[in-house]
Amino acid sequence: VQLQASGGGLVPAGGSLTLSCVISGSFHSISTVAWYREAPGKQRERVARISSKGDLDYTAAVKDRFTITRDSATNMMYLHMNSLEPEDTAVYYCNAYGFLPGKGWSPGRSFTSWGQGTLVTVSS
Repeated sequence: VQLQASGGGLVPAGGSLTLSCVISGSFHSISTVAWYREAPGKQRERVARISSKGDLDYTAAVKDRFTITRDSATNMMYLHMNSLEPEDTAVYYCNAYGFLPGKGWSPGRSFTSWGQGTLVTVSS
């Protein structure tokens, strides 16, 4: 299973940006998709997560500013970012957890895949 992220760029503080990630390959199902970010000198942190049931989870720093969505029909996921701050500058990674094909229609073993990262730079 491969993930390809896109949409990063340079944006002024207060601006907006939408990141996209396409999930491709052979899989039985995708359970949870998430966006992580890694700022210079900091550990990678989870920014937002959405389950297959639509349950949402955001880190406090982005709540009410970022929105994660997914489109299971097209195997796409998005991160809509508003009111961007210089502290949001980071490489953003998409992540998916799901199950590979098993026997017949049953799910097989689980997998976790990462996209390659897309750089978001917010200028002050």
